[in-house]
Amino acid sequence: MTISSVTANAGSAPSANVQRNALGQADFIRLMTTQMKMQDPTDPVDNKEMIAQMAQFSSLSGIENVNATLKAMSAQLDALIAAQTPKTTA
Repeated sequence: MTISSVTANAGSAPSANVQRNALGQADFIRLMTTQMKMQDPTDPVDNKEMIAQMAQFSSLSGIENVNATLKAMSAQLDALIAAQTPKTTA
C-alpha cells in the first residue's frame, strides 16, 4: 500500500504552543490508525509491515522511557555536583 500525501490540520496543534521537532507516541498512534482507516479493504497492509510498525512503536516507547530516565539522572548528578562544589566569595 502506498500513501500519496498526508495533510495536517491546523486545529490539531498542541495547546501549549510548543514547537516540536520530533514525532511522539501520540503522533505515531494517530498516523498508524489513520493508515488503517484509509487502507484499501481489497489490498490491506501486509502482516509483516504491521508487525514492523508495532515494533517501531515499541522501540519508540522504550527510547522515550530511557530518555526520561537519563534526564532525571542528569538532573540528580547536577544537583549532587552543585552541592559538593565549594562556594567562593569574591
